Parts: sequence; C-alpha cells; structure tokens
Amino acid sequence: MNFKEYQKKSRETALYPNKGKNFIYPTLGLVGEAGEIAEKIKKVIRDNEGKIDKERREELKKELGDVLWYLAQISTELKLDLDDIAKLNIEKLQSRKKRGKIKGSGDNR
Repeated sequence: MNFKEYQKKSRETALYPNKGKNFIYPTLGLVGEAGEIAEKIKKVIRDNEGKIDKERREELKKELGDVLWYLAQISTELKLDLDDIAKLNIEKLQSRKKRGKIKGSGDNR
C-alpha cells in the first residue's frame, strides 16, 4: 500500500464532527496518540530495561498506525497529499545532509 491508497482508505473510517472542515480534531488526536507512544516507551525504560520485546513492538506498531491515521486525516483536511508531504520531507532532509545541516535547529537551515 502507498500513502495515496492509505489516505483514501483511512478517510472511509474518519467519523468526527465537521469532517472536511475540521483540522483541529485530528490534530488533537495526533497529539494524544503521540503521547501514548511516549508513555509506552517510558514504560519500556521503566519496566523492561529499555528492551523492546515482541509484545511491546506490536503495541507500538498499533500506536504508530494510529499516528499515521491522524496524520492522514490532518493532511486530507488541509487538502494535502501524503505522497507529496513525504517527498518534500525527503528532499528537505537530503538537502540538509548535502549542506552539512542535519544537526542544529530551525526549519530553514
């Protein structure tokens, strides 16, 4: 499956208020899911000496899928294509690498 297919199929399961005009709802969902991933990683450190076993890997895989779902919904709400977002991101990162600017801070380095 590619991003275009995922974005289209995931949209079929998007049920939230003012769908099509509401980027706030999926943005809040994305932040919540990212928090769930952070919480699971924290517990890996606390409870499992930082080792990710098969069970925890599967739990994280599900949470990462939820992050992807919300990212797809935000993108759709903003009329952006995930394929274009991914391509632009790689181009930006490759440019930074070529210029020796991977490290540091700031969006336009």
